[in-house]
Amino acid sequence: MAVGIFDSGLGGLTVLDAVTKRLPDVPFVYFGDNSHAPYGVRDADDVYNLTTAAVERMWEAGCDLVILACNTASAAALRRMQESWIPSDKRVLGVFVPLIEALTERSWGDNSPPREVEVKHVALFATPATVASRAFQRELAFRAIGVDVEAQACGGVVDAIEDGDMILAEALVRSHVDALQRKMPDPQAAILGCTHYPLMHDTFQDALGQDVKVYSQANLVAESLADYLQRHPKMIGEGTDSMFLTTGDPAKVSNRATQFLRRKITFQKA
Repeated sequence: MAVGIFDSGLGGLTVLDAVTKRLPDVPFVYFGDNSHAPYGVRDADDVYNLTTAAVERMWEAGCDLVILACNTASAAALRRMQESWIPSDKRVLGVFVPLIEALTERSWGDNSPPREVEVKHVALFATPATVASRAFQRELAFRAIGVDVEAQACGGVVDAIEDGDMILAEALVRSHVDALQRKMPDPQAAILGCTHYPLMHDTFQDALGQDVKVYSQANLVAESLADYLQRHPKMIGEGTDSMFLTTGDPAKVSNRATQFLRRKITFQKA
C-alpha cells in the first residue's frame, strides 16, 4: 500500500514530512535523483527521461501512485507522461494542482468557465526550467481570469540548499525577491514553486513583507493527497515498506536529509 514521492533531490522531503504526518498509516517510498540534481537547469527531454526512470523504479517498489514533488518535473514532464506513457493502472500526479486550487478557491474537478478571483497580483518563485515552461500560468488560466503572474527564476537557490549552505541560500532568496519586486512592486501573494523553497519560507516572507500571503506546497499537497486516496483507495499500491532511494551517495544524502527533517533518515542506492 505504498505511495511514491519523487524529487530531483532533497526538496521533496518537505512534502514527505507533511504527507506522513497527514497519512501516518500509509508507507511512502521516497526517490531522490540526487546525482542529477538540480533539474531546474536541464532541458525538457532530459527532465522527462530522468523522471520516467525514477517513476518506473517506484512502480517496482509497489507504488501504483507517484507524486512528482519536483515542480520542474511537474512542469516539464508530467503532461507528456500522462498523454502517452503512464499505463491505465498507474497514476502520476504533480504539485501545481493543490496550489492552484488554493489560489483560486475552487476544486480541480470544477470545470466551469474561468472567473475572477480575489488575488490579482501573484509572484511566482521557481527554477529556471519551471519558469520557462509557463506551466503554472497555463493551468491557472483555465480557472481564473485577471490574474497578473510575475515569475522570477531563482537560479542557485536549489544548489545552495542541496549543499547545505543556508547563508548563501538566504542571500540568493533576498536577491531574487528584490529582482521580482522591481518588476512587481506590490504582489498580493507569492507562490514558492519549488519544494526546496519551503526550507526558506521565513526568508521569503521577511523579504516580501508580512502583508504578502506566501503559498507553500507541502501541506496543500498533503491535504490533496488525503482527499485523492479517500476517493481512489485502489490507487494505494501493493508495497508495504517505507524506504528512501537515491541515485547519489547514500551516506551523504542520508546525512543531509537527517539535518533537514531533524530525524534519522537512511537512504539506500536506487
